[in-house]
Amino acid sequence: MNLADLLLRTARREPERTAIALGTRPVASYRALAARASAMAGALRFQFGLAPGDRVALVMTNSVDTIPALFACWIAGLCAVPINAKLHPKECAYVLEHAGARLCLCTQDLESKLAPLASDLPALRALLVAGAPDFRRLSEAAPLEPADVAADDTAWLFYTSGTTGRPKGAMLTHRNLLFMSLAYYADIDALDQPGAIIHAAPLSHGSGLYVLPHINRAATHVIPEGDHFDPAELVALVNHHGAASCFAAPTMMTRLLDSPAAGALDPGRLRTIVYGGGPMYVADLERALALCGPLLVQIYGQGESPMTISCLNKAMHEARDHPRYEARLASTGVAFTGVDIMIAGPDGSPAPAGAVGEVLTRSDCVMAGYWRNEAASAETLRGGWLHTGDLGSLEEDGLLTLKDRSKDMIIRGGSNIYPREIEEVLLRHPGVVEVAVVGCPDPEWGEEVAAFIVARPDAAPSAAELDALCLDNVARFKRPRRYRFVDSLPKNNYGKVLKTELRAWLTEPSNP
Repeated sequence: MNLADLLLRTARREPERTAIALGTRPVASYRALAARASAMAGALRFQFGLAPGDRVALVMTNSVDTIPALFACWIAGLCAVPINAKLHPKECAYVLEHAGARLCLCTQDLESKLAPLASDLPALRALLVAGAPDFRRLSEAAPLEPADVAADDTAWLFYTSGTTGRPKGAMLTHRNLLFMSLAYYADIDALDQPGAIIHAAPLSHGSGLYVLPHINRAATHVIPEGDHFDPAELVALVNHHGAASCFAAPTMMTRLLDSPAAGALDPGRLRTIVYGGGPMYVADLERALALCGPLLVQIYGQGESPMTISCLNKAMHEARDHPRYEARLASTGVAFTGVDIMIAGPDGSPAPAGAVGEVLTRSDCVMAGYWRNEAASAETLRGGWLHTGDLGSLEEDGLLTLKDRSKDMIIRGGSNIYPREIEEVLLRHPGVVEVAVVGCPDPEWGEEVAAFIVARPDAAPSAAELDALCLDNVARFKRPRRYRFVDSLPKNNYGKVLKTELRAWLTEPSNP
């Protein structure tokens, strides 16, 4: 079972259908995409001497080169390691080293960030930049037949931060990602007619995972030409291509709703908008339904169970006469087909219907474990269940509602931010005695990062100093937008900081 077969079979079945478009312009047919990926696979194996199972990092902003590179890895029997292009160079370096990446492919805009790292990564054989001669020559190699891989071989190493602040690599197998694709057909959209998927969100994350079900159905993969999300461009691409789907973070949806371009959207040209990665307020959902019609699907998943835990499908969005309609909109729907969900009580046993506890899940979509981290794997997958760290309740009808995140994760614009990672950076400043980072509600991004600082009286840092420290060590989107200097942090009898109280402080009108 090799995921590469999804592309190769489609190329034989629909060779002339457009596979990739840059904006409105067709770039490659399925025949050409398969041929290019097969040639790149041959170069990876024989020009660079990579062996099955080796890791190849893809640090790329959305590009017409990303999908060929991804499938080249699988044809060659390699493991792809897509990395968030927004990460700080130090964060990229950690992932590249931890994954043991043998090769790194990047887009031109990221070359200056990655090139200085290469000499400090002994396992890395080369950094290849899209558009450069070495990268172009990958497509000129002799084509390679797809490798014979096992269903449980790792296909995608998905780095998702943990409570320690260090990223962990979730090992997603060929079986996991095929199950995810089948779940898409069962509960989101059967894709019974070819259409288009517009990759307005990063291909290193959710939008990239959805390449698979759409490749298998011969959809056109549309890469926007802009270097950031533009609601006007999204509207224009939907109207141009038709039968269009996309994955969007809730913040992307609210930006679309608030954009003057929203009025130009032709709902008849839209097929499905899948949203997830953070909470979406019911009021915004109502606005989205008014704009798009009953074409919205909410998904709840994690990197450890990619895109596939629960689903609020189109019918549930549309059924306004249901007695619990608003409760449904505030939920994350019901379990995907083939997925089990359990709410664990304090002792780990199943909690009664409606009770709040940790959300556990099991299915063929759940990762094999964390790369090079047996202890974390055993803890997270204990008892045969994935322990999500999220708190929620499960009703008798199967409706899952998330209540809080027990790991204190902050979700800003669909991107996960872990407070301890930021706290550790801020504590490097000699003037910081204690720090606690929490999320605070934000109408545009869903949540923003706020930092509470206990400073040394004789060496208190300024907010500007702390901002500069963060910018030197973590991605820009992770840095705090609010700093509050306090005499002490509220703690319980065990010395644990009471972050619930800190969040309450932020909602008081007198607080900055």
